[in-house]
Amino acid sequence: MTATTPDQHRRRWRLARFHDSAAAAPPSGRQLTTRAPPPSPSVPARTTAERLGSLREMRRVWWVCGVGYWVQGFRCFPWLALNFHLTRGLGLTPAALQLVQNAGNLPLVAKPLFGVLSDAVYVGRAHRLPYISIGALLQLIAWGTLAVIPVTGDTFPTQMACILIGNLGASVTEVVSDAVVTEFSRTQKAGVLQSYAFIALAAGSLLGNLSGGYVLLRTQEPKTMFTAFSILLGLQLALSLSTKETLPSSYGNLNSQHVRTSLSANLRKQFSNLMTAISEEQIFYPLMWIMTSFAVVPILSGTMFCFQTQYLKLDPSIIGLSKVVGQVMVLSLTVLYNNYLKKIPLKRLVAGVQMMYALAVLSDLVLVKQVNLMLGIPNEIYVLCFSALAEAIAQFKVLPFSVLLSSLCPPGCEGSLFAFFTSGLVFSAILSGVYGVGLSSLIGVSGGDYSNFPLCILLQSLAALLPLGWISFLPEKWTADDKILKPR
Repeated sequence: MTATTPDQHRRRWRLARFHDSAAAAPPSGRQLTTRAPPPSPSVPARTTAERLGSLREMRRVWWVCGVGYWVQGFRCFPWLALNFHLTRGLGLTPAALQLVQNAGNLPLVAKPLFGVLSDAVYVGRAHRLPYISIGALLQLIAWGTLAVIPVTGDTFPTQMACILIGNLGASVTEVVSDAVVTEFSRTQKAGVLQSYAFIALAAGSLLGNLSGGYVLLRTQEPKTMFTAFSILLGLQLALSLSTKETLPSSYGNLNSQHVRTSLSANLRKQFSNLMTAISEEQIFYPLMWIMTSFAVVPILSGTMFCFQTQYLKLDPSIIGLSKVVGQVMVLSLTVLYNNYLKKIPLKRLVAGVQMMYALAVLSDLVLVKQVNLMLGIPNEIYVLCFSALAEAIAQFKVLPFSVLLSSLCPPGCEGSLFAFFTSGLVFSAILSGVYGVGLSSLIGVSGGDYSNFPLCILLQSLAALLPLGWISFLPEKWTADDKILKPR
């Protein structure tokens, strides 16, 4: 089956209707028979070659996308060094570290803007890969700068600016990669490409955490890790620049409406399409549930990091290896979902995952109360096995919603809708981080006093059960194998 542009498809459809009407009408002359162009024997050979070339380019585009997910997962490699850099090099307190982490994520909230730009604004004849290149370039500038500036308090504003620029580039790349996955997923079995993306992301995280702790322990120099990640970003940039965009939405871009109309008209239309998509009940209610399920749970990541490294005196390799265990669990859950779990109705599956998340949060109480030592389990072993459990479950919880939105997303709105989805998750994470800082400050947990830390964890676990109260927002019987979601 040959690939055709939308204009060619319309012309062929009109020509077919014309031939049908001509065959039905009584013969009245030769004019009707002479208007149809004679068939060209060279067209099949040319279009077959074009089709094979398009398939090769499409595989290369998907390769760029997969590498992008892997690199984004590997971002934990320099971020592990950055956390140690901020706490040991600059002496930030647990609350200050968590505030820096959440403030650095602010560019990720602007993802809907990048999604609209990706959907509506073409760079030449492409509207996906150029943005991946821009995102990789911004990250390269940010991490490259962190690798060369001195580690002093005077340079903290510059370092904060680099963190913001790096996350800005990461947000652009993530938005476009999600849009590419959504476009391709319409031609594949439900959930397959989303699972592939999650596997690439988890594989990058696995290797980043596995190597990050080892390199940091050996070198004690975060700048070495910043430099290594900058080299990786340079390779990603070169790959994206050398690849021609071949997507379902890129056929016929020379004559497409997006290219021929003005920029302001494209943006207005795309924003209107986004608002229309979000206002649909079958999209709005699942979005609200997943966002609020993250927002209502106070996150204590900064406090837990300082507790493990400063109070328990654990070395970086243990922290990194614990993240590896978490990513192995994400990989396992993703494979399990793709083979078995996606057959379970979404409402029942998410309810079970949320209860598992609450139990995983509560497992931190064992470490803080040192119950594991009473059971003969060293702190290193317990952190290795259970520290990243809650984070892994929370990461996996996003996958079923990605599959749901892919099945509901209107054509041409892929980047906008998924950017809104991911930015909502980031905003929810920022809110939960702020709640965590407020909770720890209110209860009196600080760098030198962790006596009230168990109460924080208990309240965090109870808050994780709250989203079950509005689980009715989710569709009752929808599974990933369903193509259509019935109205509520």
